[in-house]
Amino acid sequence: MVNNRTIILAQLTDIPLVLSMCDNSRNIMREHGNMVQWTNGYPDANTIEKDIKGGHAHLILEDGKPIGYFALVHGNDPTYRVIYDGLWIDESTPYATIHRLCCLPGYKGIGRTCFEWCKTQASCLKADTHEANAIMQHILLSQGFCYCGTIYIADGTPRRAYQLMTYPMVDAQLRQYVESEILPQYTHFDAAHQLNHAQKVMAQSMELAGHYPELNLNMVYAISAYHDIGLCQGRELHHQVSAQMLRSDNHLIQWFSQQQIDTMAQAVEDHRASAQRSPRSLYGMIVAEADRDIQPLTILRRTVQYGLSHFPNLNREGQWLRTLEHLNEKYAPGGYLKLYIPQSRNVQQLNILHELIADKEQLRIRFDEIFDQESVLIAKHHSL
Repeated sequence: MVNNRTIILAQLTDIPLVLSMCDNSRNIMREHGNMVQWTNGYPDANTIEKDIKGGHAHLILEDGKPIGYFALVHGNDPTYRVIYDGLWIDESTPYATIHRLCCLPGYKGIGRTCFEWCKTQASCLKADTHEANAIMQHILLSQGFCYCGTIYIADGTPRRAYQLMTYPMVDAQLRQYVESEILPQYTHFDAAHQLNHAQKVMAQSMELAGHYPELNLNMVYAISAYHDIGLCQGRELHHQVSAQMLRSDNHLIQWFSQQQIDTMAQAVEDHRASAQRSPRSLYGMIVAEADRDIQPLTILRRTVQYGLSHFPNLNREGQWLRTLEHLNEKYAPGGYLKLYIPQSRNVQQLNILHELIADKEQLRIRFDEIFDQESVLIAKHHSL
């Protein structure tokens, strides 16, 4: 956050100023091709007044001068109750939602100032934005938010939904090290194992660990962060390489004993779904379960992404057959995937996936949709 910026509650007398900020941000949207968000006078004076009276309205000050505005609303948002084409990365932690971010002309980094402050106010944050709002999508991802799926706001239109976990129960210096040195490594991996995947595994691990108070949450956090970094040397032995990289990271002795590091490395090595034996500790079971992240369409997309990345010479039918083989080998009844934590949402999701695998006609429709989408993205990437 900029050192000379502070956050205060907005007052009713600030409404005209906030509306001028809204006008400026609306103009920025239009200049960048977003013609569909903040239409029909939204947000209007009544909306801002409700923010203020509810204690949600905040002004961003620079050298004491108001330059930006946002609403931070604690509690469940009814439009977030149902999410489509995905899942929230955590469904148990109380959250706060960020809305109506705007600013005066000529000021930069308003989104960063807003989000960095909000991270100090809640252990779980959610936000949404229109598909056309590329600027906000970039800001959210740059601040560590994870794309989760689609929600529909009160007027029935879709929005891209994001979530961020701040993990205040984890040592602050450990979090800083992992966020700056470990998680960025995921940006170099294939599309199925990007930062978004790591964030989901971390959130699921921490949520599942909540059922076992005897666990060390610093260890759970680190295990989930390191679980796939061995992909830098390929997929086949990535679980073993990840464990070796964790063991050889001398920074970890600041927070863990050698025995704890050995347990963590063992858990990382045990997380792989195709392992011939069960994880050797509850820590390993937690990260293995979290790594399953059973969302039927996400699994199908990741399977297609992996096929296109590692078997680019296969045509559509070849990719379809490879996808069928992988889904049946791993996820179908009798497949090698194992579930370890009975409280996991994976149990129900796996049943849904079984139904999709059994319905070959519907599965092929979904496959073709994803194959076409991913092929377009690959073609765009190659043209750059």
